[in-house]
Amino acid sequence: MVLLEGPVTSVSKGPLLALRLEPGRSLGLQLEAQLRTLIRAGGLPAGHELPSTRALALDLGVSRGVVVGAYAQLAAEGYLTLRRGAAATVAPLTGAPQREYVRAGSDVPVAAARFNLRPDLPDLALFPRREWLAACRASLQHAANTDLAYGDPLGAAALRRQLAAFLARTRGVVATPDRTAVALGSTHALSTLASALRRAGARRLGVEDPGHRWRTRALAASGLEIVPVPVDGDGLCADRLPDVAAVVVSPDHHFPSGAALSPERRRALVDWAVAGDRLVVEHDYDGHFRYDRPTAAAALQALAPEQVAYVGGAGALLAPTLRVGWAVLPARLVEPFVDETFSELISAPRLTQLALAELIARGQLDRHLRRARAAYRRRRETLLASVEQRLPEAVVGGAPVGLYVSVALPAGRDERALLAAARRDGLALDGVGEHALTAQPPGLALGFAAAPEPTLRRALALLGKRC
Repeated sequence: MVLLEGPVTSVSKGPLLALRLEPGRSLGLQLEAQLRTLIRAGGLPAGHELPSTRALALDLGVSRGVVVGAYAQLAAEGYLTLRRGAAATVAPLTGAPQREYVRAGSDVPVAAARFNLRPDLPDLALFPRREWLAACRASLQHAANTDLAYGDPLGAAALRRQLAAFLARTRGVVATPDRTAVALGSTHALSTLASALRRAGARRLGVEDPGHRWRTRALAASGLEIVPVPVDGDGLCADRLPDVAAVVVSPDHHFPSGAALSPERRRALVDWAVAGDRLVVEHDYDGHFRYDRPTAAAALQALAPEQVAYVGGAGALLAPTLRVGWAVLPARLVEPFVDETFSELISAPRLTQLALAELIARGQLDRHLRRARAAYRRRRETLLASVEQRLPEAVVGGAPVGLYVSVALPAGRDERALLAAARRDGLALDGVGEHALTAQPPGLALGFAAAPEPTLRRALALLGKRC
């Protein structure tokens, strides 16, 4: 756009247009040509309002008459519609490209599923919209101007204080604000940790096998060699740990088997880390949701805070789109984590962090968890009853924790063919094999959190016909 020299005495109120007029040529003809090109290219779709002649003249630093003349010529050619007392609008053009408008929700892949049995989704309808809106308003009202600048790569201090207390009381994590880091979701926290380990000289990282493919993919992107570690009904096989610098594990609810790490293996894993000065990364995705006792069990991290990094996020607790995760770190990893965060993105967005801090401070996250846990408990019972009725040959396993149940299929069942058929029927669900690095017995991970009870029953009836 043409820059005005000297003081600007008023501000344009019209929409901004990417126009640039050069001296030495007719300003009116240049303006006509550029507006004509924008309209025909779809940059100004039919019905779109243009700036007023006075506003556009101010933006371009030209006389109002230049703009009036250009609008009149384009109206005569059928590009614009001019009405007295109203803004000029773009007229419908025969043969002009039409802008494709995206339907609401169509850019969210899960929205296409008729029956959502995804194992990694909460019920998005339970998101506390009113409370979140209030927290956003309050946090923005109280925020200092400097809160709108880049912040500490470790995260907003207000959120780190609230998270440390929240994780201590709800999961028994040994957490302090100075060792609590904020990331763009738990997967980002994991990948940042992996990158920090690689930069410090680590070469190999152990992962549960099977284990979530997205997590494995993100960890592999750090440049570390990913080494599979087998899992059985008691969780990660601690006696089969390879020579690695660190291992990533979900002790309370392994994905996709749902197995909980036994007390004996918890101690063995911690002993392995302490003896070799290695790191255990505890990925606690959905451990807040336990259904056989009032509160969740204590995190593994509490056994050895200097050898275990605790990673979690708001995806399962509230909604994935918040993109807020956290890591409670051993002291030696705080600065490496900060360095990796700074080199990658400087710091995570602060406004969402401040709103989440406000939500926790008001007690709204605790209340939301109580409501969600009660709803998920009912849905889990419905799913288990439906599996027993519709999939009589399947075997349900795993601890009463989290957002999904594990279902082992009869030996020889073609898991891939079953998944393909179920997905053609509109079911969103995951299989064990697609999350494994080595061959595994056939099985499914059936989520129950994202669908109400009647939908779960219909989904299992449909799945039963395929099994």
